[in-house]
Amino acid sequence: MYSIYIVEDDQQIATLLGQHLGRYGYHVSYTNQFDDVKAEVIEHNPDLILLDINLPYFDGFHWCRQIRTFSNAPVIFISARTDEMNQVLAIEHGGDDYITKPFHLDVVTAKIKSALRRTYGEYANNTDSEQKEINGLIIYPNKNEIEFKQSRIELSKKEFLLFAKLIAQPDQIVSRDDLLESLWDEVDFVDDNTLSVNVNRVRKRLQEIGIVDAIHTVRGQGYRLRVNW
Repeated sequence: MYSIYIVEDDQQIATLLGQHLGRYGYHVSYTNQFDDVKAEVIEHNPDLILLDINLPYFDGFHWCRQIRTFSNAPVIFISARTDEMNQVLAIEHGGDDYITKPFHLDVVTAKIKSALRRTYGEYANNTDSEQKEINGLIIYPNKNEIEFKQSRIELSKKEFLLFAKLIAQPDQIVSRDDLLESLWDEVDFVDDNTLSVNVNRVRKRLQEIGIVDAIHTVRGQGYRLRVNW
């Protein structure tokens, strides 16, 4: 049974989500201390987190950054903020997906199932776990880590899935559709801009270890990873 932690200060919405997810067999817990969400997430150790943005004390972006310091559990934002900038910020601060209010419970359920499958289930990255080396870049699939010139970083689950898809076809164009399908099962619910945000996140992570200008956008087609860094 997967556990879901709901960070939502609107009790009516939190209860609605919890009751619905409970009917699908999920174990649901709720935030009680909005001034210390990080401590509660550590205590509950959930498999997935539903996170609002407008919260008492600190907003959801703050708490997502805090969560990412110790956990790679999927974080799905659920917010009344419908503008694209907030959706971009949610991804950049470590979120995996974004749902706007008012929401359809079926969409929430579909996105949760997709995220759990990608992270823990049948589509989890559990093959080829031994490290690989490409032009001096060392890849650790079992840890979602990459290393270059003695600089080593850990990628989020989605960052690593995206990077792995690109590096599996080096110097070739990988279509946007292929990338979307590799990262999300329910592609009909994914905003196209979300993929662009995730690609930019991987670009920035590569820059952290000294790999610059590796991912190229091929307009109208997709992305290409050049490995002659």
